[in-house]
Amino acid sequence: MTPRRFLQLDVFAPRPGTGNPLAVVLDADGLDDAAMQAIARWTRLPETTFVFAPTAPGSSYRIRMFAPQKEVPFAGHPSVGSAHAVLECGLATPADGLLVQDGIAGQLPLRVDETDGVRRIAIRTPRASVAEVVDANDPRLRPAIAGWALGALPPVRMDGGRRWWLVELADEATLRALAPDWDAIATLAEATGAMGVFAYARGGGPSHDLAVRAFVGNGRRFEDAASGAANAVLAAWLDERDALPGSGKRYTASQGREVGHDALLELRIDEHGDVWSGGQVQTVIRGTLDW
Repeated sequence: MTPRRFLQLDVFAPRPGTGNPLAVVLDADGLDDAAMQAIARWTRLPETTFVFAPTAPGSSYRIRMFAPQKEVPFAGHPSVGSAHAVLECGLATPADGLLVQDGIAGQLPLRVDETDGVRRIAIRTPRASVAEVVDANDPRLRPAIAGWALGALPPVRMDGGRRWWLVELADEATLRALAPDWDAIATLAEATGAMGVFAYARGGGPSHDLAVRAFVGNGRRFEDAASGAANAVLAAWLDERDALPGSGKRYTASQGREVGHDALLELRIDEHGDVWSGGQVQTVIRGTLDW
């Protein structure tokens, strides 16, 4: 067995225990695919990432991401959390405020900002596109959203590395009171190659501009505590419709309260139309993994 540095983090968390947990294995050279999958299955966290020395020119480090069941090409909270781990352990230094992650999704920059001792990290997410805009009575979608009081924008299926159905609710109270029909959501997700339904509503509190809930129905059925990728896809859709909340093409989303978390995700659209998804990360456990 080889001792490897290991961190457990809370991502998109203003304080420990509010965000989405992540395990990060540093010094991952020498681990094969089977070992990485076994470790991810053992941690039983939403994702476990493995950090390797960079090989591509211009990259700060190389990364692999695994859910307990399979490898993941791209996800937001593992990307942001792994960048935090790399900085904490002195494996890379930002150049002009940027780190560059090299993974299955290619080389993606992460911006690191630190103000008054608070670090925020945001990743430039893969470009998202509109796959189809539908009516709420679309026969594929209707059973999954039956009885929901909808908002102004139509439902849409977006493709941004992962596919999501985005559905606006009339208000935040309605969104937070939803009881999803998991069978209907799973049927919709599997029939359309989507992750599930990402529901959202305009926020009414001082801490956030939007409230969101992510109902995953493809494979495991669960509500995600905080998804940087899903929120980025939503930001791209709102920008497409000139319907962004907040100001200056920046806003904050609240996610996870319904499953015992209280994550805050910060979204920004830059001058090129790219979406940056990020927030704060808390280190909860530091140690070594013997594997």
